[in-house]
Amino acid sequence: MGQDEKKKKNDDEDAETTTAQQTAKKRKRQEVAIFGNYRNYYGYRVGQELEEDPRLKVLKKEWFEGKDCLDIGCNNGTITITIAKKFGCRSILGVDIDGDRIQDAHWNLRRTVKMSTGAVQPKPTKLEDSEGMNGVQHSVTEVQSEETRSGKDLSHIVTFEKGNFVKDWRPPEDKLYHTIICLSVAKWIHLNWGDDGLIILFAKIWKLLEPGGILILEPQPWKSYYKNRLVSEMAQTNYHNIKIYPEGFQEVLLDKIGFRMVENITSRLSGSKTGFDRPILAFWK
Repeated sequence: MGQDEKKKKNDDEDAETTTAQQTAKKRKRQEVAIFGNYRNYYGYRVGQELEEDPRLKVLKKEWFEGKDCLDIGCNNGTITITIAKKFGCRSILGVDIDGDRIQDAHWNLRRTVKMSTGAVQPKPTKLEDSEGMNGVQHSVTEVQSEETRSGKDLSHIVTFEKGNFVKDWRPPEDKLYHTIICLSVAKWIHLNWGDDGLIILFAKIWKLLEPGGILILEPQPWKSYYKNRLVSEMAQTNYHNIKIYPEGFQEVLLDKIGFRMVENITSRLSGSKTGFDRPILAFWK
């Protein structure tokens, strides 16, 4: 085979490889949830090696016990349910933009209530198991007996709603909250609605908090934005126009929104797995 033929063959192979890579990348982008509403979000982060979400270790019971709480971007409700059980909330509402994730949350809540009341737990279907519905299993096991002893019905404490928090969601009956958690959500709001959406998020949280109320915020690092900048055309556009970077969130919340105090509570979280090693900040109104 002559040099020209070899070169042409190599060029064809390179072109084919490039096309395959582009196709794989395109397929991968299509499978990524544009709002971060991954179906198996807690299943792959908690359900395999960890019995409980490590972030729960940095939360103080006094921030939730007997309090009205709000979980923004609750996904399948794992964190929402576990906080209610472990810390004894008076009420906690989980809000998510994805109706399918809210259905998952209701399913997890019903199962958790059955477990707590001693009802026989039906075996999950293969579909439910593959979708990570067991992500809540480990998180609720340790605190199951506590609720059983207290006789509380979790279904009267935990509720879930589908809603776009930034665009049009409103609390029931103009309710205010003592504690609001926003874990690994800010990036998705930022990528989908830009700096304006981020400011709306922060300002709305401040208005929904009781005086002295607490925001628990887990911002994603800028490198995480880069990895997800291609999930949609809107995200790509907003990524290039962002002026408020994650390291500047604290200044915005204190100086522009009006929070009076902040504490980095991540220092209590040691030996964390990848994905659970982000800074977690507590802001007081």
